[in-house]
Amino acid sequence: MVIGLGRFGTAVARTLIELGHEVLGIDDDPARVAELRDVLTHVVQADTSDPVALEQAGARDFDRVVVAIGTDLEASVLTVAALVDLGIPEIWAKATTTAHGRILERVGAHHVVFPEADMGVRAAHVMDGSMLDFIALDPGFALAELRAPRAITGRSLGDLGVRARYGVTVVCIKPAGGAFTYATPDTVVEPDDLVVIAGVTSKVEEFAQLR
Repeated sequence: MVIGLGRFGTAVARTLIELGHEVLGIDDDPARVAELRDVLTHVVQADTSDPVALEQAGARDFDRVVVAIGTDLEASVLTVAALVDLGIPEIWAKATTTAHGRILERVGAHHVVFPEADMGVRAAHVMDGSMLDFIALDPGFALAELRAPRAITGRSLGDLGVRARYGVTVVCIKPAGGAFTYATPDTVVEPDDLVVIAGVTSKVEEFAQLR
């Protein structure tokens, strides 16, 4: 069940459908409900801050519910609280601020996500010019895609001792005109290659500044 069919909720619902899941979408806006009627398995118009409306929508039948309500904080919190009361095993909730996220956790959300904040961090790292993409996997740990710095080209990763020297792991590599493949100690990086690295965020950022 995905509650709140704005951009984030719709993206989650559509992707779950593509992954082969059945999805019930709920929103209080009839226009959004009509728009997704032929896309999702089922779509319902309802005020989910009302526990009775949630029960009538069949919330008890779902093991996982995503609360993607962003702008109406009261509705977001009340919906999560109602789902907790219904005994939903796994509740994912979107938060727009740190305070919003703390409240959602306190009322019982099992997973709280911050899509706007996460995208802002990702965009800033890419705008900096040292990376092509950046994903924070966890607080303090990240994955990044970048053009191979000269410091690691021309010799095998094993000979260079990249992890010991720079504190990051080269996960995979994409030669110019080729496809991504897993990196091994025998992999030799060429100047035009793209590499994906993983490690502590500060080490990833330092590595991206190598020339």
